[in-house]
Amino acid sequence: MLYFLGQLGEQFTAFNVFRYITFRTAGAVVTALFFVFLFGPGMIALLRVKQGRGQPIREDGPAGHLLTKKGTPTMGGLMILSGAVISTLLWSNLTNGYVWVVLFVTVGFGAIGFYDDYLKVKRMSHTGFGSKQRLLLEALIGGVAAFAISQLAQGAYGTSLLFPFVKDLALNLGYFYILFGGFVVVAAGNSVNLTDGLDGLAIVPVMVAAACFGLIAYLVGSQNYADYLLLNAVPGTAELAVVCGALIGAGLGFLWFNAPPAQIFMGDTGSLALGGALGAIAVATKHEIVLAIIGGLFVLETVSVIVQVTSFKLTGKRVFRMAPIHHHFEHMGWTESQVVIRFWIISFVLALIGLSSLKLR
Repeated sequence: MLYFLGQLGEQFTAFNVFRYITFRTAGAVVTALFFVFLFGPGMIALLRVKQGRGQPIREDGPAGHLLTKKGTPTMGGLMILSGAVISTLLWSNLTNGYVWVVLFVTVGFGAIGFYDDYLKVKRMSHTGFGSKQRLLLEALIGGVAAFAISQLAQGAYGTSLLFPFVKDLALNLGYFYILFGGFVVVAAGNSVNLTDGLDGLAIVPVMVAAACFGLIAYLVGSQNYADYLLLNAVPGTAELAVVCGALIGAGLGFLWFNAPPAQIFMGDTGSLALGGALGAIAVATKHEIVLAIIGGLFVLETVSVIVQVTSFKLTGKRVFRMAPIHHHFEHMGWTESQVVIRFWIISFVLALIGLSSLKLR
């Protein structure tokens, strides 16, 4: 919205700054942050009243959780979503198709997560939305998003998979790209969802990944920067840096209330939406493989669940004391803060490794 002030007031330097992506990205961070700060306490109070007993706590989880987390409201993702979406609409160029695709995935996944959270709170059970129906809806949203992105990027590797470290290595997947892109979006959403199990554990790695992809989008979206840095240019995606800024700002605001002991949990409403947004941005910028590196913590959490379930079904034995893996370390004696901060460190290291794969000059 404010982008158009820069367009309308080109002759006025004061308004012209609204045309710069860097300025609007910073504006998106600050706007989303203050929106969550301003309306967060009211949302928490309302959700606490509406939900009563709060989010159901796993009885087979770490014993301390039943004491420290019982009664904490969920659906805090509504705070993140409202701040991020409003900030994006305010600061981004609304004629850019990539912005609308990412918003479509974010809001769509957020709606699925909200319904899942609603059912869990209503039933006071971990049984929410049926897994098959949920995955089907996610796949539909992811597939539509991947198709739209392939059309927007027709002249820039529309249906191709690009590989890190090597600029000109591209594999054209044709129609299979729709399936691949949809899988990336769905996998990202559910990976973040599995990671969201401790106070502050998921939101910081999400912000780290959003910061990395904000930089990636800005660079690959500019032909000049992409050529100079030996990156594959994907015109139009630079605007997604503003979206990433909005995610970071909303995430920072949410972390204020989610820091241990958490006043609110993001729930599936937030984790699915944030993961889906990162997946859609990765598909749009053609850095799906880099997402697996930068978001390696999410991959680790997902793999731990797959290994645990597979091992138990085949052998009747568990590889980990509990899955996802963050609970395994709690059972080993690590405090919640130790797990969270150490996982944050891992996330920062993986982000540096992922950015190094861009093969900058």
